[in-house]
Amino acid sequence: MSHVIEPTTETTAIPSEGDEAEASTQLHTGSHDLPVSAALERFMADDWATPATPDGGPREVAVWAAKRRSRLSEQFAGERVVVPSGSYLARSNDQDFRFRPHSDYVWLTGDQTSDCVLVLEPTAGGHDAILFLRPRAEREVSQEFWRDRQYGDFWAGRRPSLAESMAELGIECRHVDELPGLLRSPAPTRVRRGVDARVEAAAGDVRSRASLSQASLDGLDQELAATLSELRLVKDPFELTQLQAAVDSTIRGFRDVVAELPASRGLERGERWIEGTFWRRARLEGNDVGYTSIVAGGPHATTLHWIANDGAVRDGDLLLLDMGVETDELYTADITRTLPVSGRFTPLQRELYELVRAAQDAGIAAVRPGAAFRDFHHAAMNVMAHGLADLGLLPCSAEQALDPSSTIYRRWTLCGTGHMLGLDVHDCAQARAEQYLDGEIQPGHVLTVEPGLYLQADDLRLPEHLRGIGIRIEDDLVVTDDGARNMSAGLPRSPDAIEAWMGELLP
Repeated sequence: MSHVIEPTTETTAIPSEGDEAEASTQLHTGSHDLPVSAALERFMADDWATPATPDGGPREVAVWAAKRRSRLSEQFAGERVVVPSGSYLARSNDQDFRFRPHSDYVWLTGDQTSDCVLVLEPTAGGHDAILFLRPRAEREVSQEFWRDRQYGDFWAGRRPSLAESMAELGIECRHVDELPGLLRSPAPTRVRRGVDARVEAAAGDVRSRASLSQASLDGLDQELAATLSELRLVKDPFELTQLQAAVDSTIRGFRDVVAELPASRGLERGERWIEGTFWRRARLEGNDVGYTSIVAGGPHATTLHWIANDGAVRDGDLLLLDMGVETDELYTADITRTLPVSGRFTPLQRELYELVRAAQDAGIAAVRPGAAFRDFHHAAMNVMAHGLADLGLLPCSAEQALDPSSTIYRRWTLCGTGHMLGLDVHDCAQARAEQYLDGEIQPGHVLTVEPGLYLQADDLRLPEHLRGIGIRIEDDLVVTDDGARNMSAGLPRSPDAIEAWMGELLP
């Protein structure tokens, strides 16, 4: 569907009753906008004030993004590298989801505008970075500002000019319309695929002339995606500051939620009241939530990725909250707490919670430089399996259940204990296994430790009093030179600390 108001040769924008049939053919199907007359075009063409130039020089992220591009350049000498930002995704009919650029593009540029493409063009000494973007159209020469629903100032707000983008980002900027011409020039080309099909197609001509099979081209692009993820594994100081800010905002959001528990208890969909409360904090202090919040009361907490959030919040139940604020620079926190709705744990809830906390303590203690990435998971699961044995749930010993040929303890703690964190909540997902899952933890890695216990309501292997209980505790850690620092330590974890904290916040 076109995003531009359609023209007409009519001298009036509003057709008369007698011209109704003719006018219906002039209106764009699906649009409620009226045709544009020549008189309106002339009237909109002038008498606009010169736009003010935003103050300020380069953004803080620009220096760091330049260093990241330099590291990527070293990996692909003599090759063109193409990384798109992505475009809008349709939500319904002519409504788009709020745009969020691809994380690799953000990491390399700091830019967040749509329909842009970063190209690293090979030179004798490395690469020239060129950012192709859609700048603001000057009102004196274009009608885009009032006719284009997607990009026009009247519809979507002011876009920066090429000069403004260059000043902010420290990159040579060109109009995106020039991109196809550059991509047609011969050069070995890698594309960050799966982001913008139009960019992939534009790069296809020169790639089709290369003496490479499609399988070889696929391999080149997959290597680019993997390399970008691997370069992003170790966070630079700018990223660590952003992640701590995301965590701090998330902690304030959890405080908001606890204060709103009494209001949520009387609502049929109290989980959504809590979800909305946290979202308000995320939008106030950042860009959005970093992922769809999980607000799971009672047995909903046994669904690992519960996002319907349409249940009640009841006294006596536990409420599992898995939420994270995404900063304006698009870095996200990822924190989970399981709280007693009443403000006090029952003896059974406390016993089960302490098992999960002991597993998390063991996992956190295993996070240190040089340790295998999977070590903290194994440490947490060792505690969990022995706890399940103590509860009488395992049909064998904990050691037998932990054996890789068995792992039956996972019936009640199915998922892994943590993942990398950064621009994406599950960050660096394209990295090769030897660099991530089968690799070693390094200083600058940021990861979550999040063991959980999920006792399904329909699990006949459980005694009835244990059914329908879900507990997860998750914190965000940055690996240091001699261990790890819990970035989310400001949010209480122990049952006593949680009860005291909730007591201060509940009315």
